[in-house]
Amino acid sequence: MLVDELGEVTISNDGATILSMLEVEHPTARMLVEMSRLQDKEVGDGTTSVVLLAAELLRQANELIKLKIHPTTIISGFRLALRESCKFIAEKLAIPVDSLGKDTLIHVARTCLSSKILGAGGLPDEEASSFFAKMAADAIMAVRTPADGGSSKNAFKYPVNGVSILKAHGQSQLDSFLVNGYALNCVAASPAMKSSIKNARIACLDFNLQRIRLPLGVNVLVSDPDKLEDIRKREIDLTRERIQKVLASGANVVLTTRGIDDMAMKLFVEAGAIAVRRVAREDILRICKLTGATLLTTLATLEGTEAFDASALGTAESINLKTFASDECLLIETGSAVTGAASIILRGPTSIALDEMERSMHDALCVVKRTLESSSVVAGGGAVEAALSVFLESFASSIGSREQLAIAKFAESLLTIPKSLALNAGKDSTELIGRLRAFHYKNQQNPTGVSGPLLTTNSPHMGLDLIQGTVRNNAQAGVLEPTMVKLKALKAATEAAISILRIDDMIKIFPDEKKE
Repeated sequence: MLVDELGEVTISNDGATILSMLEVEHPTARMLVEMSRLQDKEVGDGTTSVVLLAAELLRQANELIKLKIHPTTIISGFRLALRESCKFIAEKLAIPVDSLGKDTLIHVARTCLSSKILGAGGLPDEEASSFFAKMAADAIMAVRTPADGGSSKNAFKYPVNGVSILKAHGQSQLDSFLVNGYALNCVAASPAMKSSIKNARIACLDFNLQRIRLPLGVNVLVSDPDKLEDIRKREIDLTRERIQKVLASGANVVLTTRGIDDMAMKLFVEAGAIAVRRVAREDILRICKLTGATLLTTLATLEGTEAFDASALGTAESINLKTFASDECLLIETGSAVTGAASIILRGPTSIALDEMERSMHDALCVVKRTLESSSVVAGGGAVEAALSVFLESFASSIGSREQLAIAKFAESLLTIPKSLALNAGKDSTELIGRLRAFHYKNQQNPTGVSGPLLTTNSPHMGLDLIQGTVRNNAQAGVLEPTMVKLKALKAATEAAISILRIDDMIKIFPDEKKE
């Protein structure tokens, strides 16, 4: 629980969220906070792991420095260990997504959500625990768009910002749902407008639909007082003509980033159209991309007149104004045939719970996206770290230089992840880690054949089962993470540790005191 100076409360177990809200002053600590934020931005998961790993690397490096080993030697050893680790993951631990089928995405999302508020804890059964994982996988697949100039391997891209997440108070978590379209946190400009329109034709505007007033600094000299009324009338007529041009093109839904006044609302109500004002520019750009509309900043033409071309309209299967508890939103549903946007409506009891649900869902969306883009996964539950630790210990003994000690410490540092997992689950970490290392040592001494590595107990994918307190094949059990999460975390933690080890002194420059 985090409470800021204004009394705002945040309850979260997301590493990046917690670190970003801390008032950190020490420069080294700020580097770790920035590293966690970058991991969250690039991958979406592994934010806590990367800080734990970097801190453990620094602690082990400090012990070596006490033994009079120069930081340059430690840095060289860490870099060598990192290079060998990345190579080992790519060659021995990474599992191509194609070999595991379409359920991989759901397993990856479930693994990400398992420690969060949307995870299996507290939900009634196996089907319910997969509810949000399936929702995240479906949402990312719905926003799939062809990549420009992409190769056959990465022919598609999956923009996470194409998934709109809205939070509505009331009901339980399992009443959340996915909409194949875009949910807009806006309401109609007037309650007299329709609440639903089929076969919507959407106009997206970036200007005011209000009575036009002369800007400040403009003076009009009138010789005849009767002309004043004509000027006021013309100001009103200009806006009326603009609205009539838009409606005449066939538009029955008008979205604008600016305001709509009462006179304009009356015209829209009479025409049976829905008008929405003050739409966020980011939202209206996504709607344009989804529906095929063109965002217009003016109706002016090259000839100096005003016109609205029907080709600027977007289309949607239906538009509905929905009310969830006391919250209203506009649902733009495109139908299953059109992709490019999806929306998740989260339900929950409190604002704090909904905020944490949103963070959890965002992490799940990010890991599904990274799985699809990298096309490979690794086993979770400490499997990668334990396998790397055993491999690096063996590799260190083959190195004849002083880097051997740094590589051995790097291998020891990796075990902080499975140790933390076991401790948080209330298990005996010493016994579990010992058994896990024994499995991986046996596997690396006598590796299994390629015929069925996922179905054997002697597998490189052995990890922790924190429910039963045993060791199991986590790839077979469906505990999976994107390969990119592990690679990015290893690289980020190692580079951060190296950056700090290269510092030999800290000089503080205080500003000169001003003489009174």
